Amino acid sequence: MDYVKAFLIGGLICAMVQLLMEKTKLLPGRIMVLLVVSGTVLSALGLYEPMLEFAGAGVSVPLLGFGHVLMNGVREAMAEEGPLGLFAGGFRAGAVGTSAALIFGYLASLVFRSKMKK
Repeated sequence: MDYVKAFLIGGLICAMVQLLMEKTKLLPGRIMVLLVVSGTVLSALGLYEPMLEFAGAGVSVPLLGFGHVLMNGVREAMAEEGPLGLFAGGFRAGAVGTSAALIFGYLASLVFRSKMKK
């Protein structure tokens, strides 16, 4: 049942994003930023954790989860370091995911040949 909930909730998020892409003039980059900021705001308001417990990977895999990770990093760093943690926490928390994206993107560029769209 956990897989079904994750699939349905994650699919609903993806469908809403697809609607934003199709029905508005928002560029994909802005929609991605909107998702990260939404995850951060939901986390700050304490609404993300209940969603995560209910849907699991359905909400943690999309970009909402990255916003949540950043917010948790900032929270922890501010508790340890004070106001300076506001700047360092997000970088520390998001470093692994960002590094993985860069490394796997580079490896994919070595394996596949990119082509320009016409």
